[in-house]
Amino acid sequence: MIGRLNHVAIAVPDLEAACKTYRETLGATVSEPMDQPDHGVTVVFIELPNTKIELLHPLGEGSPIAGFLDKNPSGGMHHVCYEVDDIIAARDRLKEQGARVLGDGEPKTGAHGKPVLFLHPKDFCGTLVELEQA
Repeated sequence: MIGRLNHVAIAVPDLEAACKTYRETLGATVSEPMDQPDHGVTVVFIELPNTKIELLHPLGEGSPIAGFLDKNPSGGMHHVCYEVDDIIAARDRLKEQGARVLGDGEPKTGAHGKPVLFLHPKDFCGTLVELEQA
């Protein structure tokens, strides 16, 4: 059901410093910051030959990333994102198998302009999983 790894997301307390580290220290290609108000985050993508790293920074009051950073002040891995061919079929199959879809269960538009869903970390070895329709 899952396809390729789309990205690994890392929550960061200082987006500018994190971008500088990836750009200058690691020599990576770093996108411009993109605000995602529906998700309460500002994102930056680090392009790699085989996938991406997504840097997440809180945007606005009540950002889920702010809560994560309260518990992890230095930042850290937030989630992994896998591609699926049909997000509704994947959601329905996962729900039938007992997996919990976060939120209202309906896909939202993600940073790549495609439908995304998040799955409860307790159902996936302690890892928050994002599904993105390919």
